[in-house]
Amino acid sequence: MGKRINTAAKGRRLEHKTMRVLEAAGYACMRSAASKGVWDIIAIGPNGTRCIQVKANRPPGPLEREQMSEFMVPQGVTREYWVWKDHAREPIIKLL
Repeated sequence: MGKRINTAAKGRRLEHKTMRVLEAAGYACMRSAASKGVWDIIAIGPNGTRCIQVKANRPPGPLEREQMSEFMVPQGVTREYWVWKDHAREPIIKLL
């Protein structure tokens, strides 16, 4: 049997890793802990505001992407998801 992983802890680690990347680029970040909402992180910084969903190893599914695309945001706010592959140093970033 394979090793069991705590997916909630893994997701939390990746959210914090994402915030460190954004903070290094000059963004102030707010994490939506345990909200089960559309966005994991809201980042405000020198290049505008970003609504981010963080994923491990796979992009969000069709229903989740639809929810993110339909989420109303002010003009200039990006909707994006970041996929962190295991052992990767940088995420795959996709804009919606």
